[in-house]
Amino acid sequence: MFTRPHTILLLGVLLSLAIAAPVAFHAHPPADATILIINAQLADGTGAPLREGALRIRNNRIASIGRLSPVPGEQVLDAHGLVLAPGFIDIHNHSIEGLDTDPLAETQIAQGITTAVQGPDGDSPWPIRNWIEQRRKHPAALNVAVFAGHATIREQVMGKDFKRVATPQEMEKMSELTWLAMNEGAIGLSSGLEYEVGSYSNTAELVAMARSAAEHGGFYSTHIRDEADKAFDALVEEIEIAEQTHIPVDHSHIKLGTVAVQGKASEYIRIIEEARNRGVDFLADCYPYDAWHSNLKVTVPDKQYENLKSVAKAIADLGGPDHLTIAEFKPNTSYVGHSLADLAKSNKLSPVEMFIRIIHEGDAANTEAEVIGHSMIESDIKAFYQQPWVMVASDGGIGSAHPRGAGTFPRVLGRFVREKHWLTLPEAIRKMTSLPAQRLGWPDRGVLREGAYADLILFDPATIIDHSTFAQPQELPTGIEKVFVNGVLVRSANKSTGATPGQVLTR
Repeated sequence: MFTRPHTILLLGVLLSLAIAAPVAFHAHPPADATILIINAQLADGTGAPLREGALRIRNNRIASIGRLSPVPGEQVLDAHGLVLAPGFIDIHNHSIEGLDTDPLAETQIAQGITTAVQGPDGDSPWPIRNWIEQRRKHPAALNVAVFAGHATIREQVMGKDFKRVATPQEMEKMSELTWLAMNEGAIGLSSGLEYEVGSYSNTAELVAMARSAAEHGGFYSTHIRDEADKAFDALVEEIEIAEQTHIPVDHSHIKLGTVAVQGKASEYIRIIEEARNRGVDFLADCYPYDAWHSNLKVTVPDKQYENLKSVAKAIADLGGPDHLTIAEFKPNTSYVGHSLADLAKSNKLSPVEMFIRIIHEGDAANTEAEVIGHSMIESDIKAFYQQPWVMVASDGGIGSAHPRGAGTFPRVLGRFVREKHWLTLPEAIRKMTSLPAQRLGWPDRGVLREGAYADLILFDPATIIDHSTFAQPQELPTGIEKVFVNGVLVRSANKSTGATPGQVLTR
């Protein structure tokens, strides 16, 4: 439920990366050049224990790993004290617009993301082919891939007449467009069933479209129909779609987002485990925060946004008006950064009345308020993260108003691994690398092995940490020393190199 989709100085002195060979280090090495990283602690992405070793990059691939010695003229990096890992794959990222305005993707690269999958929650570019062509003409610093969005396709077929169940003929057309999108390079089908367009669909419609995606080797990424009071019913529907179509699933941003279901992670996990035991290929992703980011209307499940009882229940379900903060609202920017409770008090209204006022103001301007809601609890987040089938994903992106857009991956490594000991470092890296690569069907990404693509990060496990906050969501993390994408250095010494070697990845 509830998701949408100044650099600071290092604290303390970080270990420096010394150039061992008397050769300048280039962001764009010559075609025949190699780079040797020595004395690193290798986290290979599989969850195996760290081991000391060296890794050689040739062109865009990992040429060799092990006990390696420099060759004449080779560029050498001494990574003593640092971990060398595959670049992080963010399987749920919202940077469609950001990639155009910030192709260097600083908030993404700075946290170690080397591949970002676009078009989640049912909202994707269209046509897929055109978007892919544009991204190939104007590459970014990181790799990208794209989903075909259920709501996007639904609107292609139903136009503005989407507030109803689709006819069999319309479902068939949606299935055909899903087939087309997969042929054009989409990696799967995404849905956002709490949002306005997707919420009117029925299970049969989703089954028809998921079947088309499955026939192309794609998977189904879903923001399920409810992550609040009816979260368990929505989970059952998701599993039903998977079982009927035999499609692999990624349960987007797994959470229990209202008071009524808080603390029930073990029951939720049990249902998922039973499905996995029946053969359902079920993975989930999770961001490391107790707050979501979405539009205001999604908080009212029955869509009665001006009904006093419906609005009052929605506010109570979230834990009260102080749990809801305005993140973005173009009609009245003075609301931004203030809670619903504060706004109600300053405007001498009840929280329900203030909520309805914001709805009216948004409707008049043909827009919606973006909000952040604190309605999850740490014990549920911990329980989900400790499942071997849960990946790390940001649900953020370039320009995100939520701190997850700049801090997700370092937050897991700094807080959940180093401080709280919820996960081992190798397991956390697996959740960020080979596990999403497995779901995406990319055997040559997300791992350190000979022949794999050289998407790599070097970080200090003793200092890596996030700094983004709800007040300053663009603050960059620290502790990540270097980032390579397809063998090219894109970030070093806390700044971008200006290189844009990212590729568009398909299945």
